[in-house]
Amino acid sequence: MKIYIYALLLTITQIISAQRSYEGKIVDESNNPLSGATIVSYTDSTNGVMSNKDGFFKINLKNSTKVTVSFLGYTTESLSLKTIFNTIRLTTDNVSLEEVIVTSANREIQKRSEVPGSITSISARTIKETKAFGIDQLVNLVPGVFMSTSRAASNEQHFMAVRSPISTKALFLYLEDGMQIRPTSVFNHNALLEMNNTAFGRIEVLKGPASSIYGSEAIGGSFNFITKNPYKKLGGSIGFQINDLGLNRYDFEVSDQTSENFGFYLGSNYTERSNGPIEHSDYEKLAITFKTVYDINPTSKWTTVFNLIDYRSDMSGSLSNSDFNSGNYESDQTFTEREAINFRVRTTLDKYWNDQNKTSFNILFRNNRMDQIPSYRIKQFRKQGQLTGFGSGEINSNQFKSFVGLLQHKLDFNFASSSLIFGATADYSPQDYIAETIDVFVNPETGRNQYFKINNGDFILNYKADIFNYAGFFQYEISPIDPLKITVALRYDGFEYNYDNQSDGIIGVDDSVDNFNNLTPKLGLNYNFDTRKGVYANYSQGFTPPQVSTLYRNRNQLQGIKPSRYHNYEIGGYFTTPSKLKVDAAIYLLEGQNTLITMRDKDDNFFNSNAGKTRSYGVEYGITWYVIKELSLAHNGSYALHRYINFFDKGVDYSNTERETAPNLIGTSLITYKKNFKNSFGFSITAEHELVGKYNTSFEKQINNEDNTFDTATYKGHSVFNLRSTITYKGFEIWGHALNVFDTLYAARASFNSFRGENSFTIGNPRTFHLGVKYNF
Repeated sequence: MKIYIYALLLTITQIISAQRSYEGKIVDESNNPLSGATIVSYTDSTNGVMSNKDGFFKINLKNSTKVTVSFLGYTTESLSLKTIFNTIRLTTDNVSLEEVIVTSANREIQKRSEVPGSITSISARTIKETKAFGIDQLVNLVPGVFMSTSRAASNEQHFMAVRSPISTKALFLYLEDGMQIRPTSVFNHNALLEMNNTAFGRIEVLKGPASSIYGSEAIGGSFNFITKNPYKKLGGSIGFQINDLGLNRYDFEVSDQTSENFGFYLGSNYTERSNGPIEHSDYEKLAITFKTVYDINPTSKWTTVFNLIDYRSDMSGSLSNSDFNSGNYESDQTFTEREAINFRVRTTLDKYWNDQNKTSFNILFRNNRMDQIPSYRIKQFRKQGQLTGFGSGEINSNQFKSFVGLLQHKLDFNFASSSLIFGATADYSPQDYIAETIDVFVNPETGRNQYFKINNGDFILNYKADIFNYAGFFQYEISPIDPLKITVALRYDGFEYNYDNQSDGIIGVDDSVDNFNNLTPKLGLNYNFDTRKGVYANYSQGFTPPQVSTLYRNRNQLQGIKPSRYHNYEIGGYFTTPSKLKVDAAIYLLEGQNTLITMRDKDDNFFNSNAGKTRSYGVEYGITWYVIKELSLAHNGSYALHRYINFFDKGVDYSNTERETAPNLIGTSLITYKKNFKNSFGFSITAEHELVGKYNTSFEKQINNEDNTFDTATYKGHSVFNLRSTITYKGFEIWGHALNVFDTLYAARASFNSFRGENSFTIGNPRTFHLGVKYNF
């Protein structure tokens, strides 16, 4: 009997000695906790855990106490754990974290030096210091990006240019935490209306096609707005902003880590604008974001983000050439408007199986409605050049719901630092769209549209369309030698538009099912000489199918409309000297096939057409020089050419000509001085210069002078200076912006109205003073 008892005790002793639980905390050099660091057994790579939001971890080890601790941007450590509590301090890997950590290239965290493309991260610190009240003030800090908006109209409507002319085309993909804000083919340009910039924790801009991961519409660039994470302890802010353009804005944030495993963030703003410099330009917007993060266990994290946007805006329309140059900001519009309400919720489960396998499960639901009387659809009738007192337009309503699933898995291999990311996604978005004509009554003396009458039942469009996008993708990365990384990616997309005309035989085309598909490859190379300098090259493709309303609005005229496809060739490099110099540059060639362009017919109706072939090529550059610790100089810009290679319109050959609304030169320059004093007092001031070069507003030689000569309409470009300054003291922040300091007359965008034979202008803001105050608690 004693022998059995002795054997049992010996077995228990061996089990206890063979397996033991160890606890600890992962921190950085300043003792800040590092969330998501991996702790892996040195002898068993399948046994690993992640640190939670407070940096804590717990791991069971057998036979050996040695572990490997790693976190992106930090030096990997191998050490033996002690039975007492272990505090493990990691040191940075020679580069500041805000410059190396990105997620937009593949939805996974990786170093900037591992991305074979032009990618820029706008950090939380930059967002805080810029004090932007518009998204354009942030993204225009990125080389080669020009987002233009009329703050005088101040309704968040915008134009975008990244490796393309200034337009509202679906050439740019807008994402929140790596998920599309709007479904493909439902005018994603409006996605930025559905954003809450109070909740931005970081912005990443990936230029060039990213269709191999994200699918269609990622042509000129992808903008990933990453929401703030819960704070480590209870805190928040209350803010107020005002300017002399009639805008008032209220901001509120609160966040807390309520337990070891659960945290939340709530951010909201309400903006109202009235009585601005342009008539009929009031707007209101309420934006709310609520985010929860729950660490189920050391290997599982559940994240949910709720967004609610309630938006209404007048639509003042563009100004005529005479009104623009004379400073007459009396809008011809009195009733055009846009209303939108948007709700979306995303829930993500990240599962860390071991140090080599991670899976992300994503579900997204969207519910959108937008009603509008668009100013760009209003036409005034004339007889022998004189207003008749009548006109026409439309009223429309666009509703959709979306049910989206995304599954992505990352697998790391034990050779050549290689990894494989693969996944699949499906987006089912049923849409209802109704557009009816309206009669417009015009004052012939003033040219103002006074009121309208809906022609009930006189449909322009009345349809239901089930939009289904399904895709599978993979991306493989390998480093055959230490400085070199090769990236290969491929994605297949399928689209089905199931169009059901609700007014058969009355208006529109017959019911139909249209299918589009695309196979999108990518090949990229990175060569890093060291942690501070490297070069890259890539070939990538992008595509965009026709927008649903575009495809069916004038189907008879657009019978041959095709998806647009793009081929991108790019080389670039980066160089940093910590605390002294940062340089980033890229040269690209983007060739488009069946590029979609917007035109006007002889009756002043807008319609779309495929241009046979287009080509954009240029150089993008960004440089920041820290003269001294407190003073920095920065310049971001691009020089590019945008041309039609093969294009005919109304029998006229516009091949090998410059495209319209395509400036060669754009740039932003900044001089910043900031100083932190004792007693929690800080001060900063930035002088900013925005440059947009001259560009054509019409096709080359489009204007017939009736004397066998032809002209091209142009916009001279503009040069605008801004100032901004911030004072901080303890929990208080006070800032001011002086925009367009010299009160320069300029346009957010100029275009040629072939019906009237002159330019029309979306006005930029006059000299404006913007003030803000915030209390952080």
